[in-house]
Amino acid sequence: MSVIEAPRTPTRGRRTGGINWEKWGWIYMRASGVVLIVLIFGHLFVNLVAGEGVKAIDFAFVGGKLSDPFWMIWDGLMLWLALIHGGNGMRTLVNDYATNPKVRKVLLIGIAASTAILILLGTLVITTFDPCPAGADPALLASICEGR
Repeated sequence: MSVIEAPRTPTRGRRTGGINWEKWGWIYMRASGVVLIVLIFGHLFVNLVAGEGVKAIDFAFVGGKLSDPFWMIWDGLMLWLALIHGGNGMRTLVNDYATNPKVRKVLLIGIAASTAILILLGTLVITTFDPCPAGADPALLASICEGR
């Protein structure tokens, strides 16, 4: 006769002390989700509803938005929270479904690396974007560059 273990019986040893990263990841997902809802709907409202709507979105609109420190912080916060939120969600899926430890490790490293690279590149674009580069052909520059 075989014994069936009780549901949810831990298969690994119990942790004693230290930081409970799973708990803090769970809390982060809930908190960042709420903040992301505000950031995303604010972003969509400003880009698609306010002003002339979607037909106003062009290079000059984006350039003007990214030259304002308020929108740089807004978009940067949205970028960081969304990428970390998504990376944490993918980490959870890998931990739940990848049974081979080596495959799990490779997948987790790939998720961490791609999240870090995308955060770095996105932050670089947001903080260094210049819609009016020096020496550019004036005919190719956006309308916001006139008089600069």
